[in-house]
Amino acid sequence: VRIVESGGGVVQAGGSLRLSCATSGFTFGDYTIGWFRQAPGKEREAVSCLSNRDGIRYYADSVKGRFTTSSDNAKNTVYLQMNSLKPDDTAIYYCAAGLRQYGSRWSGDYWGQGTQVTVSS
Repeated sequence: VRIVESGGGVVQAGGSLRLSCATSGFTFGDYTIGWFRQAPGKEREAVSCLSNRDGIRYYADSVKGRFTTSSDNAKNTVYLQMNSLKPDDTAIYYCAAGLRQYGSRWSGDYWGQGTQVTVSS
């Protein structure tokens, strides 16, 4: 299994970035795949998750209306379009597959190495 994130970088507040999560080694269409982030000194939090099986999406309240998750089944890739970025969005963003939700917590089978997103004020 391979999960590789890309697209991170430095952007000014109000700007946009699109993260990509390229996957291989599992049946993409059967999995729930999502984005998580971890800022320095903070716990990892779920940002957005997408069930490829039924199309159900989850968004954290802090990103609703600003972030959009989509997938390209032909490329086995998930995207996170981030608009109206804020300094509080600064974190390492991780892509994960095989997600399951237990109340407010998530577990995942496969994780990428992460990509840094820095939003300057």
